[in-house]
Amino acid sequence: MSLGGRVVEDSAAFTAIADNITPGGAVADWTDEEFVRAIREGIRPDGSVIGPPMPIALYRGLSDDDVMSMVLYLRGVPAVDNDPGESTYNIPLPPAYGPPIESVAHPEDGVTEAYGAYLAGPVAHCLECHTTMGEMGPMFDTHLGAGGLEFHGPWGVSVASNITPSGDGIAGYSDEELAAMITQGVRPDGGPMYPPMPYANFARMTEDDLAAVILYLRSMPPLPDP
Repeated sequence: MSLGGRVVEDSAAFTAIADNITPGGAVADWTDEEFVRAIREGIRPDGSVIGPPMPIALYRGLSDDDVMSMVLYLRGVPAVDNDPGESTYNIPLPPAYGPPIESVAHPEDGVTEAYGAYLAGPVAHCLECHTTMGEMGPMFDTHLGAGGLEFHGPWGVSVASNITPSGDGIAGYSDEELAAMITQGVRPDGGPMYPPMPYANFARMTEDDLAAVILYLRSMPPLPDP
């Protein structure tokens, strides 16, 4: 994975280009507070708004400790001298994604639904990809986790699965089968799953974190495929 920026999505609605977030990019001049605001609120130091597909609605829930750990990590990656260009949007962007964020407390770690929701939401943003997409973005209020989002790539087309505990979703899978799907990309029948799900990253989850995510998925309202 390159942190030096690249085209993320090119559609009729927008051409989204990920910024260079190494110390060789514009973020090198940002303060830690400005960096945190860009991640959690989607607003750059110059006041411009970061557009889709960056999941600001979920990143707003990142705790102070976790978001500062991310900034600290990004300060330490090798600098890349690359200007990927600027995103262009043919859709209106909001002036802000919500009120300013003063502070977000870190949830208590443990194998709980609450901590699993935090990991599946703000941290890993599983819910960003696995929630049905509407005209204004993921339909969190009505289709949380119901799937249906298409991803086009060199592998062809993959469709985000329904991860709610319904018959269309994960109801028929054991915890062990879900764990293998999340961390290894292997289906119960041995067949492979397809990108862009970052199995290699999820494989580094602790056993407790993985158990918390699965516990949370089991607790979601069961929904049919859209």
